[in-house]
Amino acid sequence: MSSAVPDRALRELGRTEGTADTLGLLVRDQDTRRLVLLRALLDAAAAAPVTVCPPPLLDRLHTDWALLEAAERTDRAAVRAVLFHPLTGPWAEGLLAGLTTRTVAGPGLLAAMAHLTALAAAAAIRAGMPVTARLTARGGQLSLPTLGAVRAQDGPADIAFEEGEMTVHPADGPALTVRAQPDGTLTSADPRWLPVLMLHPVLPGTGPVPLDDVDPYRTRGTGLERHGLSAATHVDDQERKAWIASWAGVEPLLRLGGEHRLTEAAVLLRCLVPLGPPPGSGPTGEAAAHCSGTRREAFGAVLSSKPATPAYFASTLVHELQHTKLAALGALVPLHHEDAAPRHFAPWRADPRPFDGLFQGAYSHLALADYWQRFALGARRVTHRDLAWAEHARCRQQVGAVLPVLAGSARLTTEGRVLVNEMITLYHRLEDSPPPTGHLARADAYVNTTRVIWQQRNGSPRT
Repeated sequence: MSSAVPDRALRELGRTEGTADTLGLLVRDQDTRRLVLLRALLDAAAAAPVTVCPPPLLDRLHTDWALLEAAERTDRAAVRAVLFHPLTGPWAEGLLAGLTTRTVAGPGLLAAMAHLTALAAAAAIRAGMPVTARLTARGGQLSLPTLGAVRAQDGPADIAFEEGEMTVHPADGPALTVRAQPDGTLTSADPRWLPVLMLHPVLPGTGPVPLDDVDPYRTRGTGLERHGLSAATHVDDQERKAWIASWAGVEPLLRLGGEHRLTEAAVLLRCLVPLGPPPGSGPTGEAAAHCSGTRREAFGAVLSSKPATPAYFASTLVHELQHTKLAALGALVPLHHEDAAPRHFAPWRADPRPFDGLFQGAYSHLALADYWQRFALGARRVTHRDLAWAEHARCRQQVGAVLPVLAGSARLTTEGRVLVNEMITLYHRLEDSPPPTGHLARADAYVNTTRVIWQQRNGSPRT
């Protein structure tokens, strides 16, 4: 077995759990990968043809990099907050791909290279360093990643930051002043300033959770519609209050699911990206009108439409953070050598899934089955218990329908086999506290119906 992941940690993760030490192993690996990726950008720019990165642009990249290094010498944690921000990942991966594959720099690549200036300026501001920079507004916004954005006409704009005060000179109006607060946020009375909303920490001693609705790379390149997700959205004052109110109820509900659910949220969740209601959904208040997802290149980000209740907010985090865990573990050690052909039935999807997608879905739904069972056993209200048992039974039977496929794979690695065996152990442990009469029968009927519909659409699953 690989020494990269101790057996104890692998077994914890197989049970969809993970102590702070185990999760910290994944976090450190992802952070190291981010630093290597950022360094690779500078090397790729230097090696790119002049038609992609001409000398003046390369000089600008070196200037931005030098500012990052100076800011890190001043306040390393402040700079890492920008570099490790989940949405820096999609930008960096996209830019690296452009630098290494393009022969001519198009508008998208030029915008991505200019974004490094905004990142460096944001890092310097977080570190409290004096800084002046010329940024570029695009899409009606001038972005300062992790801090906020300014509504501005597209084009160049100058910023200057000194002694806790930033002045922005947009191309289309008077200057505005933004002030740094003791907690690191920036505020302004000018309505053109769009701050990133900071939700309170999951646990005392951990950092606040940004609700980032202004970063230009928050959903770029995701193909959201293909996955049944809506586009990213901005949240107005009323919606911010709704997010804050719902978030306030998440911590005790996560705790109902076990201390490990709080731990994984505190360690892994680095930002939330608000999405609009899912395409074709009904009235905003419906519990079913919800969509969420994660991005492998945006470690720590959960993309989500506004959950209808704190209970669904908590379950969304449980669901999506399993994808975060399993993707990070798979980057550290291979779990299988199956191909990527989409051929497997999954009762939570209408389309055939590749083996890795089946693995991901089974893992997240197993965690949900465990979460909802603990929720049901600890809930005080009958209506809450009944809802939780129904969710538990559905997720449990969905997992049971696909576990044989995972267990029967001859292409699992040693680590993958340990993980699947622990998943099976947890699945059977759920039987110790069965739901009230009727729930499993209804869940079985649901899974059987989805299988019939799936086969009508796609034919029998291929092995």
